[in-house]
Amino acid sequence: MEAGASGQRWTDVVGVVVAADADGITLRRDPARPDSPGAGEQVRVPAADVEAAKVLPPRPARRPARPRD
Repeated sequence: MEAGASGQRWTDVVGVVVAADADGITLRRDPARPDSPGAGEQVRVPAADVEAAKVLPPRPARRPARPRD
């Protein structure tokens, strides 16, 4: 899978596994910022393109912003 026009071969997809089979995995994208483009969309990654996978712990809860004086 090519990562844009940069010619890089590998890229990360961070998300929740929605489905997995011998042909690949389907992830629901979970970027660090919920308002990021593509947040929540599903991405299919063919098995041949999966180099590694690992379980990530849940993100810490965001603290409310401090009031500005």
